[in-house]
Amino acid sequence: MKKYFSVGEAAKAVHTTSETLRHYDRIGLVKPSKKDEWTNYRYYTEQDIVRLNTVRALQLMDLPLQEIKKVLEYDDLEKIVDFLAQAEKKADEKITALQYSKSKIQLAQADYERKLRRQQKSNSTFLKDYPERVILLSDTLEVPTLDNLWNYLSHFYDKVTPALKEQFSFEDLAGIYTENEITRLFAVCIRYVNIDGLKILPKGKYLCANCTEDNREQMLRELIHMAQTKYGVDPTFTVQLIVVSGILQWNYEVQVYVDR
Repeated sequence: MKKYFSVGEAAKAVHTTSETLRHYDRIGLVKPSKKDEWTNYRYYTEQDIVRLNTVRALQLMDLPLQEIKKVLEYDDLEKIVDFLAQAEKKADEKITALQYSKSKIQLAQADYERKLRRQQKSNSTFLKDYPERVILLSDTLEVPTLDNLWNYLSHFYDKVTPALKEQFSFEDLAGIYTENEITRLFAVCIRYVNIDGLKILPKGKYLCANCTEDNREQMLRELIHMAQTKYGVDPTFTVQLIVVSGILQWNYEVQVYVDR
């Protein structure tokens, strides 16, 4: 007994729309094996699905539907095999061309990323859009040290009660949050439930700068001054992301919220 597929099921199987299959039927390209005379519903067999997949594959080679129809109506099977072999050859050429284009795009992207990093370093400050971030503040850690950065996230998992630990996960980075002259280290939450110590960093534009431990305080003061004078914003909090670049060295991205 043959298995039949509705027009929706067949469309899903070949990754197209029901209207496309109806169009194929109207132009005689792929007709359903069965059509209900009362409802006019179309029903397709597995062999119809094979033909539909062939049509879709040939369309990806930019062949017009009328040419595909003519080829599939050949009585000579040898002609069909020869045509599909040529189509396969064209597909290989297209894949090679796309791979070449991809390699060029990757090289261009890497070049522009290098230029962007140089620009950010030369300009010192830059604007960056951040999504809303939820952070968990530490009760005890105020400044980064070699000891507390060595196994940083374990401190925050220990802050969560055992019953809730499975409901938390954190990004692999460290940060410093300062508000009202009170500084706390924080972890960025990927998954969380509401507990004491959570803080929301609003989405929007942040004035940022890359710096080191030696100049971060000066850079932070410059960002706050720029936020006040250039953007008309008096920041209520600051954020510093810590990038550990070695066992005895780490760098910072300091951030000041300037959206109003």
